[in-house]
Amino acid sequence: MSLLTILLTCSPLLAQKNVTISSPDKKIVVNVTTGNKLLYSISYQGKILLDPSPISLTLSDGKVLGQNIKLAKSPSVRSVNSQVKPLYGMAEVYPDVYNELLMDFTGGYSVVFRVYDKGVAYRLVTSFPGTIQVKNEEAVWNFPEKYQGYFHRVNGFETSFEEHYLHDAISVLDKGAIASLPLYVDAGVARMVITEADLLDYPGLYLTWNGKSGLQGVLPQVPKTVQPGGLKNFNLRVKERYDYLAETNGTRAFPWRLTVIVPEDKDLLNITLPYLLASESKIGDASWIKPGKVAWDWWNANNLTGVPFKTGFNTETYKYFIDFAARNGIEYINLDEGWSDQFDLLKVNDGSVTLGTNPTLGADLNMPELFRYAKEKNVGIILWCVWHTLDRQLEEALAQFEKWGVAGLKVDFMDRDDQLVVNFYERVAREAAKRHMLVNFHGAYKPTGLERTYPNVINREGVQGLEYNKFSNQATPEHAVSIPFIRMLAGPMDYTPGAMTNANKEDFRIINDRPMSQGTRCQQLAMYVVYYAPLEMLSDAPTRYEKEPDILHFLASAPTVWDETLPLDGKVSDYVLMARRKGTTWWVGAMTDWTARSLTLDLQFLGEGTYRMELFRDGANAHRIGDDYVHEVITVTRNDKLSLDLAPGGGWAARIAPTN
Repeated sequence: MSLLTILLTCSPLLAQKNVTISSPDKKIVVNVTTGNKLLYSISYQGKILLDPSPISLTLSDGKVLGQNIKLAKSPSVRSVNSQVKPLYGMAEVYPDVYNELLMDFTGGYSVVFRVYDKGVAYRLVTSFPGTIQVKNEEAVWNFPEKYQGYFHRVNGFETSFEEHYLHDAISVLDKGAIASLPLYVDAGVARMVITEADLLDYPGLYLTWNGKSGLQGVLPQVPKTVQPGGLKNFNLRVKERYDYLAETNGTRAFPWRLTVIVPEDKDLLNITLPYLLASESKIGDASWIKPGKVAWDWWNANNLTGVPFKTGFNTETYKYFIDFAARNGIEYINLDEGWSDQFDLLKVNDGSVTLGTNPTLGADLNMPELFRYAKEKNVGIILWCVWHTLDRQLEEALAQFEKWGVAGLKVDFMDRDDQLVVNFYERVAREAAKRHMLVNFHGAYKPTGLERTYPNVINREGVQGLEYNKFSNQATPEHAVSIPFIRMLAGPMDYTPGAMTNANKEDFRIINDRPMSQGTRCQQLAMYVVYYAPLEMLSDAPTRYEKEPDILHFLASAPTVWDETLPLDGKVSDYVLMARRKGTTWWVGAMTDWTARSLTLDLQFLGEGTYRMELFRDGANAHRIGDDYVHEVITVTRNDKLSLDLAPGGGWAARIAPTN
């Protein structure tokens, strides 16, 4: 099949037209039909994945883009074969190879399709004067049969995006039930993941059952009035909404609707399409942006042991964190909830600040001294804040933070992705970049490539992370081996691993201030390879790591960004095995669910010569005692194959460096 096939069923430009465009490797074929409606369908290796599915945008003035279509000129096509070099990422370069179809229609709008070897993306582009109101968007995935999938079923448009992935027929998303993105679909011959990219000045997309055999998009309308609510009033709850999705520039490109298509689950572990589809950087010089690891206080509740002072929100505690970071080459520390009044970022916690209903006893933070000390030790400080507090105090708070020398912001509890909140993300990213501050969004929707547009947006939560073990039993090993295939596909993922107290299923207990993980110690170590997080947390207490120097050295030396990513094996919700390279050193991570299993690690990806492999594997009793592990150093070559025996909830991690 040629790159572009055009079939006129009537007179040129005015009637129904079928346009077919394929992926560079010819395996994916997209057919676009214009006429009464704008429709597209997808086939993969000759099998239909998507029946004709409509695309349209309805404006508040009644105009419907995508109906009664007339081409303004003949469709155009181009082939792109280039490389994008990210400031940081899962590889040194991202191949950007696709065929693109552009169709311009009368009435001031266009549709663009990009067909990659690993997926299909489309977006609408408008060229109207002034501003427009978008009343509705029609984004539909009509499947030829009722498929199974993995998805977040959420309770409305106000959610933390921190759910388990439900494995069920997608038809359970009926009667108004909705799922957030990304959403995984098992189509037999292929695995599909639906998500979006380049989400700017527009609400996020959700999916619901269309009553037939597919999914259709739903989007939150613009909030009209809001009020504080949720946990400790950290959220702004929507009381009333307008009857439109967005008020935006009439000349713009709308978000990409992306369908990733790959033959095997493991192929989902190295997807860069959301990044490639995003707008290029808007911040100019980005040389100051430094990925790295973070010594984090909140998960471990500042549980330092063997120190001569009482730990808490005080200068001595955080100087210890700074010293720990400096000794081990850890780039940052994080001061989480408690350093300030949650609703006044200019009021530092001196013991009079109230958290919830209890005063923070023993608090005594001297921020100028803390930042002076951190600068002396070459350690950056990241500050947590409630999003609407930051939004209200943005100029004065950032001015104070800049004076102190704040390295980054951890912005939390947005829990929405309507147009107003999406615009907040960009506003904070832009203003933080002006002051050379990183941003880590928590209580956040999935990434859509903002880390390319604003590279200082260095990480994103939008995942049920390790924190859930502080107050629930939900952060299970099954969940841990689901998120690399689904959520991580969208972009950086702040799961916050590193628990040093590890339990099997029977022994796990919920203890908020002395938390533990479900699964083994080695599963936690493997997360530092498997999970992509340019700003990666060490969630446990510094003194806990210091008691086990071999593990501390492994974690402290692990990169957070990579020159190459190589998926080796995996099945969503069951297990994962992957390798990543930084320079000449390879790192390997393997994880399993609550089922013990053996995996084969074929080292053929190594170069010639001998390598020193430092490995951590589940101990003989890890099935009973999650902390049990074995640390070994062996010599290997690319001709070796190793059997990795994983305990229930287990893991395996290794650093492999050339010996010469």
